[in-house]
Amino acid sequence: MQPVFRFAPSPNGYLHLGHAASALLNSDLARRAGGQLLLRIEDIDLVRSLPAYEAALHEDLAWLGLTFDGSVRRQSEHLDTYSAALDGLERRGLTYRCFCSRAGTARRVADAEATGTAWPRDPDGAPHHAGSCRDLAPDLAAARAAAEPHAVRLAMDRALADRTAADWVVPDWDPVTGMVTPTRVDPSAWGDVILGRRDVRTSYHLSVVIDDALQGVSHVVRGADLAAATAVHCVLQRLLDLPSPLYHHHPLVLDDDGAKLSKSRASPALRDLRAAGMTPAAIRARLGFG
Repeated sequence: MQPVFRFAPSPNGYLHLGHAASALLNSDLARRAGGQLLLRIEDIDLVRSLPAYEAALHEDLAWLGLTFDGSVRRQSEHLDTYSAALDGLERRGLTYRCFCSRAGTARRVADAEATGTAWPRDPDGAPHHAGSCRDLAPDLAAARAAAEPHAVRLAMDRALADRTAADWVVPDWDPVTGMVTPTRVDPSAWGDVILGRRDVRTSYHLSVVIDDALQGVSHVVRGADLAAATAVHCVLQRLLDLPSPLYHHHPLVLDDDGAKLSKSRASPALRDLRAAGMTPAAIRARLGFG
């Protein structure tokens, strides 16, 4: 089958060199493999995702000389699809409604750690949810959900039940050698991850595995900062009976301080570099695609 790659930015800021590196790598790998390159707009954050940012990313990608196959998939246009998948997991008893606030969780973590108790944290450093909502009676949880904002969390222990360690393996792909290596992951390290946000009934994790399957993505090439997230994606692929694409996590582009480029750190945007006189060829050369 023809390989399918994808580049999937979020329109919550302007693209920077890190985005350019990932987009160019996906484009080069797709071309070498005689495959397709899709563009997906991951805009489930309905507050921070702005039309101006989306228009800018299209402009930046075109300026770099990148072209994409097929139509652009915008996640905000498929919320019903994600919600239906979440409904199915809820019916199977694999999720629970969570009414805890971030501030409340932070206080519990601080109180515990003040006594010398280590609080478990996920690979991104965020504290695990305490699970205080997981045992609410169904009728009470339903009544509260009708009146209070809430998230929907995966009950990780239930999701992992009746499975063997062999289930928690993802295929890592080396684009240089073409070798595929089964790599064991540890989903429990993430705790009870959020699958449905308070403002929208989906999350990055849920949306991305559904989109990759529906779009026939065969190769997921993304930054090394997302490597640990494959453990969550592996769980959801098994629970939803979805295929696992091949994964390759490339090194990140770092700034002069050795930190990864980030919109939140106000890393120089491609549009600023363009305004300063840099050309697409110069960007390619700087990122090793000369």
